[in-house]
Amino acid sequence: MMQYIPFVITAAYLVVAVVIGVSAGRGHNMRTVEGWGVGSRSMGPVVVYLLVAAGGVSAYTFMGSPGWAHDKGVPALYVVVYLAFMALVAWYIGPKVWNFGRRFGHATQSTTITDRYESPLLGGLTSLVVSVGGLAYAVLQTIGSAYILNVMSFGLVPTWAGVLITLAVISIYLFRSGLRAIGFTNAFQGALMFVVAWMVGLWAMNWFTGGFDATPIFERLQQEAPEFLTLPGALGDMNYAFWTTSILISFFSIWQSHWVSWMGAKSARSLKQATTYLPLYYLVLIPMIIVGFIGVFEYTDIAASDQVAIQMAVDNMPVIIAGLLGAGTLAASMSSSEPNIHATALTYSKDILQPVFKLSDERTGRLTRWLIFPIMGLIIAPISIMEPASLVYILLIGYGFTGQAFPIMVGIFFWPRATKTGALIGLAAGSIVTILFSFVFAHPLGIHAGIWGFAVNIPCFIVFSLLTKPASQETLARYFTTSRKTKTTDAGPAADAGPAPTA
Repeated sequence: MMQYIPFVITAAYLVVAVVIGVSAGRGHNMRTVEGWGVGSRSMGPVVVYLLVAAGGVSAYTFMGSPGWAHDKGVPALYVVVYLAFMALVAWYIGPKVWNFGRRFGHATQSTTITDRYESPLLGGLTSLVVSVGGLAYAVLQTIGSAYILNVMSFGLVPTWAGVLITLAVISIYLFRSGLRAIGFTNAFQGALMFVVAWMVGLWAMNWFTGGFDATPIFERLQQEAPEFLTLPGALGDMNYAFWTTSILISFFSIWQSHWVSWMGAKSARSLKQATTYLPLYYLVLIPMIIVGFIGVFEYTDIAASDQVAIQMAVDNMPVIIAGLLGAGTLAASMSSSEPNIHATALTYSKDILQPVFKLSDERTGRLTRWLIFPIMGLIIAPISIMEPASLVYILLIGYGFTGQAFPIMVGIFFWPRATKTGALIGLAAGSIVTILFSFVFAHPLGIHAGIWGFAVNIPCFIVFSLLTKPASQETLARYFTTSRKTKTTDAGPAADAGPAPTA
């Protein structure tokens, strides 16, 4: 009977998540895009901090990072580096995004693109393109959640049932409370993940070395398996060029879910306060990577390396710690899945269905939250249950597309001369090159395919922008005057902001 205590603890987390998520929407109108989509722009710095931080880490924290450390070694640290760099993007661009959203009524990344470039076509296509990566990521995290329920129940909960349970739980509080549900559940999830990761890491360190000093682990690696401590890693597949360019393409990827999360802050100042300390949260990965290094010696023949932390917990740790690890891993998966489901439903309704079918803002608001059900039921659930081996490739394409949208962001924040034609041609050319160099000519010279895509995308973006007509002076004045003059204060938008234009 004792063996099921970890499963009970893990399952209890689902109940807690529903209670927190459902209660988060009280007092807010969830039948509007403003209420459901961006949480009425009402969340303070602590909630936003944990919303963004927990959304940035996933099941990779408890499964992928120890698995990579076990198989590859220090190449696993690339995630720690790129997450810190992404925090810089959030710190600098996030408050600008919030100001645009507050002044002009934007709720999504694609709404801003449509408005800035005066092109519903560009906004809609960007919505579709970016959603590929978001949906693939949601599928991966759903599979991770189902796997945890399966392992912790010793097979009593089959994977397909784990998928349905996870999505059903998410749907309850996501439908009810929208972004505020994500914000408050992620606050709980983020705190839980941080505490559990360090608890498990320190326990494993003490179990392996007899103390809380990791030095003996690295000394033994240096003596017996030094290839784990240098690039290209123990498997030889992460050379300096690929490791560096993988960080760069991740750094340049501004996900739709991140954009929406920034919009949920109560002010630009609170968002900047929250993002200032984001890199500190990503230290959550370090203890789990150390667990993976311990597994190099203790679990040399494990069939699936991403199971090394879970297996170590089940075999050796007290049942309470093992249960908390299960709950923490489940929290990590769900905290990354929810924002992508939410952002996809929001952008599909606001940036595709509304302009195509000429829907009113009121009808769009009512429709938005209902879209989570077909997205979950027709896309995420079936693919998650099938567990396709090619899903990693789908996610790779999604990352490529997301990264190729970065020049469009440059045109929003920094370059008034950027045009919709340059953006469309650059995005298309860069995405094609990224696909070719991912699957046909894989990463030439060891450089990530997305960087090769940039090499084509950026010149096309610049040249065709210079050859074509820019947006109207009225639109450019709104954007670039706002960028220069709007300050990140709690007072909100300037008094002379005027009415929000129709995107």
